[in-house]
Amino acid sequence: MNYLYSFLALDLANERRADIFSIEYRQTREALEARQEAELSAFEPDRPSFGRRALAQGLAAVSRGSAAAVRRLDDAVADDLGRSLKAAE
Repeated sequence: MNYLYSFLALDLANERRADIFSIEYRQTREALEARQEAELSAFEPDRPSFGRRALAQGLAAVSRGSAAAVRRLDDAVADDLGRSLKAAE
């Protein structure tokens, strides 16, 4: 009989713990969403930022240029490696 009471007590304790965690989760989730909305509204400009757009386009151009340079370098290294492997045969 004691086993049954122990089982019921553990089950009740687990249910209470789950209820508490779900309430805390909801509260923290709501607080997080409210904080994110406040941060987004604080950083959203009323008009578009031309400086930010120009900077982003400039960085994108640099990124594309460096990617092209890396591809050319990779092709050159691959060609050199292929030639050295043919010579070794």
